[in-house]
Amino acid sequence: MQTGFLGLIAFSLLMFMLVQAKFILISLAIAIILFSLTSDAIHAISTRLRVPNWLATTLALIGIALGLLWVSTTIVAQVNEVVFLAISYAERAQAALPALTERLGPEAQERIITALTNFNITGWIRSLAGQASGLLSGSVLVILFVGFMFAEQVWFPLKIERLANDADHARQIRRIIASIMHRVNRYLVVKTGVSAVTASIVWLIFWTMGLELATAVALLTFVLNFIPSVGSIIATLIAVLLAFVLTGDPTATVIVGVLCAVTQFLIGNIIDPMLLGQTLRLSSFGIILSLAFWGAIWGVPGMFLAVPIMVALMIICAHIPWLRGVAVMLSREGLPDDGDNDVQSDRMAA
Repeated sequence: MQTGFLGLIAFSLLMFMLVQAKFILISLAIAIILFSLTSDAIHAISTRLRVPNWLATTLALIGIALGLLWVSTTIVAQVNEVVFLAISYAERAQAALPALTERLGPEAQERIITALTNFNITGWIRSLAGQASGLLSGSVLVILFVGFMFAEQVWFPLKIERLANDADHARQIRRIIASIMHRVNRYLVVKTGVSAVTASIVWLIFWTMGLELATAVALLTFVLNFIPSVGSIIATLIAVLLAFVLTGDPTATVIVGVLCAVTQFLIGNIIDPMLLGQTLRLSSFGIILSLAFWGAIWGVPGMFLAVPIMVALMIICAHIPWLRGVAVMLSREGLPDDGDNDVQSDRMAA
C-alpha cells in the first residue's frame, strides 16, 4: 500500500511538472531533435568535405536560427491571412450551408445549422492566431538551447563516463543514445520528405481549382502529416471545409475532398510505409495512446513529439531488464528493437 501511494504521488507530481513546464520542455525536446539532426549533418560535412568542425557547427547554428525564425514568421503570416479571410467569408459560408445539408432532411439540417451558429469559429481562429504568435518566443528559446548544446557537445562523452562510473556501462549508454538518434533522425527525414510531397500536391489541387489560401492549406497539411494516423484525416477535413468556405459550391468541395483524400491515402498507405520500412516497428495502438497522452499533456506540440518520445522509450526499456515488458507492449510484433542493429549498420557503412 505504501509503495502504491508513493508511486501515485510521484506520478501526480510528474504530470504536474510536465503540464506547468510544458513551454520549456517542448522547446527543449525540439532543440534536442534539431541538435541530433544537425550533428549527423555536421559530421558528414566535416568528414566528406574536410570542413573544420567549428565552421560547420557555426554554419549549422546560423542555418537553424534563420530556418526557425523563417518558419515561425511564415506560420504567423499564414494564420493571420486565414483569420482575415475566414471572417470575410463567414457570411458566404453561412448562406451556402443549406445547399450542402439539404439532402439530410429538414430536422438534421436545422440541427447542423444551429450547432455551427453556436460554435464561435471566429473567436477560435483568433485564439489560434494568438497561440501562433508564441512560436517566435519559442523559436528563440530553441535556438538558445541548441547553441548551448553545441557548446557542451565536446564534454558529453566525458560526463556520461563519469556518471556511469564504468567504461562498459558508459559505452552502453552512448550506444543507446546513438540508436535513438539514428531511429528518430531517419523517421523525421523520411516524414519531412513525404509531408513535403503531400503538401505540394494539395497546393497544386487548390491552385488548379483557383482557390485562395493554397499556401496556407499546403503548410497546414505539411505540419499535420507529422501526426501519425489522425494528422492526415484532420488535414483533409480542414481542406474540405476551407474549399466549401471559399467556393460555397458543393461540387467543387467534393472534387477537392476526393483529390485530397486520394492523395493522403496513396502516400500514407503506400509510399510512407515503403520508405520507413522497419524504422519504427511500433504498435499502432501504442501510437494512438501516445498521441492521446501527449496531446492531453502538451497539446498539439505533444502530438508531434509523441512518436519520437515513444521510439526513445521503447529503445531505453529494451535495454533495462525490469522494463522490457514495457518495450514488448510498445513494439509492433512483441519483439522490441533495442536499436543496436542501427548502430552496427552505420559503422559498417562508415
